[in-house]
Amino acid sequence: SLLYLQEPSNKRVRPLARVTSLANLISPVRNGAVRRFGQTIQSFALRGDSKSPACSQKSCSRSAAPTPPKRRNSVLWSEMLDVNMKESLSTKEIKRQEAIYEMSRGEQDLIEDLKLARKAYHDPMLKLSIMSEEELTHIFGDLDSYIPLHEDLLASLGEATKPDGTVEQIGPILVKWLPRLHAYKGYCSNQLAAKALLDQKKQDRRVQDFLQRCLESPFSRKLDLWSFLDIPRSRLVKYPLLLKEILRHTPKDHPDIQILEEAISIIQGVLSDINLKKGESECQYYIDKLEYLDEKQKDPRIEGSKALLCHGELKNKNGHKLYVFLFQDILVLTRPVTRNERQAYQVYRQPIPVQELLLEDLQDGDVKMGGSFRGAFGNSDKAKNIFRVRFQDPSPGQSHTLQANDVFHKQQWVNCIRTAIAPFQRTAAAAAELKELPELSEEAEENNPSVPNIQAQKRQSTASGITEMELDESMSECGSILDLEEAKGAKTHRTSSGHRRSREKQLSGKRKETLV
Repeated sequence: SLLYLQEPSNKRVRPLARVTSLANLISPVRNGAVRRFGQTIQSFALRGDSKSPACSQKSCSRSAAPTPPKRRNSVLWSEMLDVNMKESLSTKEIKRQEAIYEMSRGEQDLIEDLKLARKAYHDPMLKLSIMSEEELTHIFGDLDSYIPLHEDLLASLGEATKPDGTVEQIGPILVKWLPRLHAYKGYCSNQLAAKALLDQKKQDRRVQDFLQRCLESPFSRKLDLWSFLDIPRSRLVKYPLLLKEILRHTPKDHPDIQILEEAISIIQGVLSDINLKKGESECQYYIDKLEYLDEKQKDPRIEGSKALLCHGELKNKNGHKLYVFLFQDILVLTRPVTRNERQAYQVYRQPIPVQELLLEDLQDGDVKMGGSFRGAFGNSDKAKNIFRVRFQDPSPGQSHTLQANDVFHKQQWVNCIRTAIAPFQRTAAAAAELKELPELSEEAEENNPSVPNIQAQKRQSTASGITEMELDESMSECGSILDLEEAKGAKTHRTSSGHRRSREKQLSGKRKETLV
């Protein structure tokens, strides 16, 4: 056009030779949504995947037209029904059968993905010597052993399906099968170490190139290798939702009601056990990567930790990046370091035990800016998303002002720390209340091992129907009651101190009369 001819000659124009398809000239709105969805799954599964070198290679191979991804069959159960059959079922029953079919279809998809991970990734990399057999075993685990497990459920559901496509009872099948999911304990516990090794191997150009080619192939559905390896975990957390959906559409007089409730209880117990084991494994993984600059930094509470409540990257007041771990009993600040291409964490300052930890939730602008502090939180006048942690005892002299990336992450940290220190705060508050109680002379006598516990015995005897007069008489016969003058002397000594309040004296006088 005329406008195009009049443009300056020095303007950079994309060469036409690089445009090999009309698809490259159209804004990829639909494909973009697929990519975003794939990236969401990837980032949700484990943090830090975006830092993988493979991500930087995505833009390197866009010269060819993108191959459409393979799509899964998404036909609903009701769409396969005969019209007459559909009219004979209630809306509630149709929804129930839809939920059962969704579970069955999900098992079929899972089996296909597990087989695909072996056929398209594991076997070719082993055959081409892209990775060693030991490395592949560490990354893939015993993924093959779970295929028969899910095939058994699929077969049982198939046997329970009537010729018209409906399933009468699914509860007994699930109650029998769900406990077998305990087999995933080892696989889920190893995921963190497997992900770390996979990210490390992505530094290898051959691995990088192979995974990129797979990602661009139709069979991958725009999902990377880790998304396939994480599919079993994501499937596990769906089971309670699927069962609750089936239960929700099951009539109250149906024989499946109680059995489905039992199945939900079973899967929740299984997931709880897997999460516990996975948490212990994750905790130990990071403990093994800690490096100490000083022996004084070592604390038995770190080595003995079984749960990692929260961890992530924060900035200190100087703007330096720290990686912070909140274990069940201790807070550890570290600096991320690399040792022989492996991630490690160098302990920074002295770890703070949770029972000695004090949290200050700072509002935006609460911190006075100045010096290096100004450079830490940018050029703005207010420091945002900050909180402070320190020892309750000021003698160690350690205080850390930390900044989160955004208000959401700050709130996560604040909530986690508050939850961790709450039990110790309640204990401290109870102890403080006990210290504030008036110290009566009878309490001193009760705590004195050389003096019989008269008051306690009187309370017990009164509760059993014996009067104080009878108690005094019986005790005097046995020669175990105190001489009145000694009791008075003890009381005079206790009440003569300058710390006794007038109300305590009145209470003490009343109790003297009771003893007399």
